[in-house]
Amino acid sequence: MLSDAAAPTVRILETSDDVEAAFEVFRIALVGLPPLSVPAVEFHEPGRTFGGYLDGELVGTASSYTTHVVVPGGARLPHAAVTRVGVLPSHTRRGVARALMNAQLADARQRGVSIATLRAAEGGIYERYGYGVASHVDVVTVAARRARLRPGIAVGGGVRLARSAGAWSLQRAIYERVDPGWTGAISRTSEWWKVRELRVVEEKQQFVVAVYGPPGAETGFARYHPDGEDLVHVDDFVAVDGVARAALLRYLFSIDLVETVRFDALAMDDPLRVMLVDERPVRTTSIEDEIWLRLVDVPAALAARTYRGSGEVVVGVVDGVVPENAGAYWIGAGGAKPSTAAPQLTVDVAGLGAVYLGGTSWRQLAAAGRVSGDLALVPVADELFATESAPFCGTFF
Repeated sequence: MLSDAAAPTVRILETSDDVEAAFEVFRIALVGLPPLSVPAVEFHEPGRTFGGYLDGELVGTASSYTTHVVVPGGARLPHAAVTRVGVLPSHTRRGVARALMNAQLADARQRGVSIATLRAAEGGIYERYGYGVASHVDVVTVAARRARLRPGIAVGGGVRLARSAGAWSLQRAIYERVDPGWTGAISRTSEWWKVRELRVVEEKQQFVVAVYGPPGAETGFARYHPDGEDLVHVDDFVAVDGVARAALLRYLFSIDLVETVRFDALAMDDPLRVMLVDERPVRTTSIEDEIWLRLVDVPAALAARTYRGSGEVVVGVVDGVVPENAGAYWIGAGGAKPSTAAPQLTVDVAGLGAVYLGGTSWRQLAAAGRVSGDLALVPVADELFATESAPFCGTFF
């Protein structure tokens, strides 16, 4: 029987057996996740899976992928895509998750990572670890028979279907060629692609991949699967420009026998509605949180993105886990840097993560009581952190 005083310990898992055991812990923690037919080590990035122990027993785990993330202004920063975080239901509320997240954060800093993001299975957990909601996605359905693109939109060439045998390698090649540059986009690792393919295989999911562009120079793709007789779900939609986007949309809305096309994740400012002659075929079914962002290295991350307007503000940052992040930062159109001046606005690191990509405003944080100081400067901060488009990742992990 566990002692109430037992403190969790954390270590990086190196052996295949330990990695397999960690995935089993994660599977049990996410009630209902089925077993895998292939070893978990096949989609494990060495050195990135942590195990949390109580009295010598593996009871929790956290992992990540090494990627980059695009920040406002287009810079690509070293990024940890945090995934497979879980603690056995029999050992929750014992500090295991906190120990895992803190160890992962310390490791990321040692690796020179500036930002970590995750997708939260539960919404009330990760703010305590310094993560803030930095973007949302629009989940929409489109009545396909009524969806007509405006005549002024470029027609482009035709769309073709990828052969099943090479569909996954083709998607990966297109994504790497396109190298998405929108704010919030991340690179996709080989392990990530393995997991995507494995899930489709495990679920015996029928899928189709439509691609746009000449062979070897494609500029977009849409992967979708049927759900019933007249509905298709678009699971992944990538287009480098408006021509590729319009061509793929025209294809999706013209599939015979399909009444409804569901997009599981569109950016909050996606132009789909205004691209149609009539917007009413588009219906939002829900708005979901997408990017949960943690600034691993606050000075590096603030210096890497761009700012707007002519104002300036000194922001105080509170970070109870990483003391190097805490302090004051001057932010203006010319950039950001540590400052010895007194903070004019103060926010915790989770709040700063929420506004970092421009998906949450300082005004919203202030209304929630998460900003202190001279609130008359909140509009200045909002102008500085404003972005041309809403942040959007489009990659689930």
